[in-house]
Amino acid sequence: MNEYNLYSWNVNGIRAASKKGMLDWIKSNKIDVLGIQETKAQPDQVGEDIHNPHGMISVWHSAQKKGYSGVLNYYKKSMKAENTCKIGVEEFDNEGRIIISKFKEFTFINCYFPNGKKNEERLDYKMRFYDKFLDIVVDLKNKGERVVICGDVNTAHKEIDLANPKPNSKYSGFLPKERKWIDKLIENGFVDTLRHKEGDKSGLYTWWSVRSKTARVNNVGWRIDYFFISDNLLPNLKNAKIHADIKGSDHCPISITLAF
Repeated sequence: MNEYNLYSWNVNGIRAASKKGMLDWIKSNKIDVLGIQETKAQPDQVGEDIHNPHGMISVWHSAQKKGYSGVLNYYKKSMKAENTCKIGVEEFDNEGRIIISKFKEFTFINCYFPNGKKNEERLDYKMRFYDKFLDIVVDLKNKGERVVICGDVNTAHKEIDLANPKPNSKYSGFLPKERKWIDKLIENGFVDTLRHKEGDKSGLYTWWSVRSKTARVNNVGWRIDYFFISDNLLPNLKNAKIHADIKGSDHCPISITLAF
């Protein structure tokens, strides 16, 4: 039996995170694939220690705008992958938001979904991105691929997924139309791995606002980082976890283990 430990983490700046223990964290864990979001860096702005930590391969998709967005996939050298960083829509590809890595056992999609809080224009951008993303993953699933989706979705799904749902229900990140998109993803055969394993357990958050110095200490947070899998992978799902004790970003890492 082969087991794969898959991780996801919005590091809010990979250069900053590397100075706060990210590389040591990678070394101390048995990580087969790691999807990083919000690198805020171009590949030529970092050293070898970040490019290939502990012998891992890295695949980058940075935004055209420096210091903004960006995703990165790390995986073990023993794992071969076909990598795609563009989805054919210029306004999305320019922001460095997605990497699709096709491994032998599964297709791993690391995505940093847009934030819609700035204004209506960005909210509209976010919803267009959501629709395009759904088309992509449904098409892959319909072709028989076993799909893993990870990343910062920038939306809490249910009231249980954030500490203060009512005051946030009128803001992007918890708007009805954003939440309905997650419903649609699930209706199309994708499974929220954490809820599948933990049910309606409360207090499971992945992001805490840095505007409040006590938000993380008091666990006043949001669950906006997810692992979804296509339902044809459900028999292979061994566990799903939030690693809230890991610091270095305003988000914490999340993980799943798949067994084949």
